[in-house]
Amino acid sequence: MKIDFIKDNGLVPVIIQHATTQQVLMLGYMNEAAYNKSKAETIVTFYSRSKKRLWTKGESSGNFLKIKSIQLDCDADTLLIQALPKGPTCHTGQFSCFEEKVDKGFLYQLEATIQKRIDENDPNSYTNQLYQRGMNKVAQKVGEEAVELVIEAMDNNLDLFKNEAADLMYHLLILLKAKGIDLATIENVLKNRSKVAN
Repeated sequence: MKIDFIKDNGLVPVIIQHATTQQVLMLGYMNEAAYNKSKAETIVTFYSRSKKRLWTKGESSGNFLKIKSIQLDCDADTLLIQALPKGPTCHTGQFSCFEEKVDKGFLYQLEATIQKRIDENDPNSYTNQLYQRGMNKVAQKVGEEAVELVIEAMDNNLDLFKNEAADLMYHLLILLKAKGIDLATIENVLKNRSKVAN
């Protein structure tokens, strides 16, 4: 990756995007030293134009940005970093510098929460309890939730229908976990179908 630091007096703009939800979190700047430090430590470090020094995001607040990927744009003068934030990104306490947390991408956050519950093996977690009961029980629960959703679809109570749809999606995520498949894989299947349909 050859970044053009010369074009703008040694700095390149850096867009920080949430690695799970894809929400844009903030914009900062890096010089070559900040980029090298970020890459080596996998924690975002900017060059602060006001402080005139390297500044690791979260160095005072503890709200670090853990790097998951770095991409360079077509002109080699802008970076897109996908990261996982530890706490709010904005100095105002907001999730993002552009707006509060958006719902888009929430299923990926839920998938991560399900993974966490299972990894922690919490005996009080419903998610973990169901997962530990094995594939048959998880699949059976998805079937039950699907039937309940169909029943509610025949009625006119939209609140009950929405809740049953949410239950089905939640349990489907547990089933995907049990099968060792992530949500992104299913999303790619749908994308590929869409390409064929077009």
